[in-house]
Amino acid sequence: MIPYARQTINQADIDAVVKVLQADFLTQGPVVPLFEQAVADYCGAQYAVAVNSATSALHIACLALGVGKGDVVWTTPITFVASANCALYCGATVDFVDIDTRTYNLSVACLAEKLAKAEVLGTLPKVVIAVHLCGQSCDMAGISALSQQYGFTIIEDASHAIGGKYKNEPIGNGRYSQITIFSFHPVKIITTGEGGMAVTNDPALAKQLRLLRSHGISSAAADMHARPLDEIWNYQQIALGFNYRMTELQAALGLSQMTRLSAFVETRHRIAQRYNTELQGLPLQTPWQQEDTYSAYHLYPIRIKPSAGSATQRQVYEALQGAGINVNLHYIPVYRQPYYEAMGFSRGYCPEAEQYYHEVISIPMYPALTDEQHDQVVGVIRKVISA
Repeated sequence: MIPYARQTINQADIDAVVKVLQADFLTQGPVVPLFEQAVADYCGAQYAVAVNSATSALHIACLALGVGKGDVVWTTPITFVASANCALYCGATVDFVDIDTRTYNLSVACLAEKLAKAEVLGTLPKVVIAVHLCGQSCDMAGISALSQQYGFTIIEDASHAIGGKYKNEPIGNGRYSQITIFSFHPVKIITTGEGGMAVTNDPALAKQLRLLRSHGISSAAADMHARPLDEIWNYQQIALGFNYRMTELQAALGLSQMTRLSAFVETRHRIAQRYNTELQGLPLQTPWQQEDTYSAYHLYPIRIKPSAGSATQRQVYEALQGAGINVNLHYIPVYRQPYYEAMGFSRGYCPEAEQYYHEVISIPMYPALTDEQHDQVVGVIRKVISA
């Protein structure tokens, strides 16, 4: 079976984890801060807060930005459900903005149109979560300009995009947003097994994120509330937080993987370029890249364009699965999920997103993909489309 994505682990990664197993701390030790600093330095950001998943990072990012009951959060429908669920965890409501027809990211034109209508109705969002689908940055300058006009804050969901660039600067540097989120799930660019990171340039947000990831507990004297002098208080819960901490084992793996991050992304680009060349001329659409972005290429989605006599999306999907190639769909529009349909969303809400969903297939993309496996994937696609 050829997976659509998988982790790349070497002996240095294994040695790093074993070293922690032989050390004094398995959690809340010195390696997590080292990993945080490595990510912050790579991105050119001031602060990085490691947690146990990108979902947790999205949750506490919303909380740190004050999202709560009565607020509205907007995001793209073409994303994993966590990009929307995080707002619901905070008691807010969620709405969706249709996608750009070329990048498949949140459309700035659709966002501007929706904001103008929302301003009249008094339903402007508190936060917009911009998702860098497949590793390619959204038009963050355009989204940022609208945030200044309409007063919302921005979270970059860069779960797919560590190692990518926007306008020749690293994604995560915070130029256009308040918080950026990364994922370290095994199929992502680098992995910690499970894990995530929230990156920011705001010291107050960083402090709040750290508090929320660890039960809302602080041991800092400056945070302590006055208590009787004859009682020992070496920590206090000062907020309602969560057990979202990253372990030393995870951080050790991540810190080791960071040394190869740029190489991983370069390899993904070479694989993408080979796909671009070998799929040329077929009735499908390969990923279009904006000139001012450098994708991390977490995913390589192809769109099966319907035409007379050509194979359908389902036929290509089933042919690849039948040949032992585990392709996937990224994504079913979030609002089409039964949980969201129960809120009142229905088919047709974001037409471009639904057209994309009915055509897209994510084919294998990961650094360890061999030339033989690559040729097998392309061969099956060519065979089924030409049949």
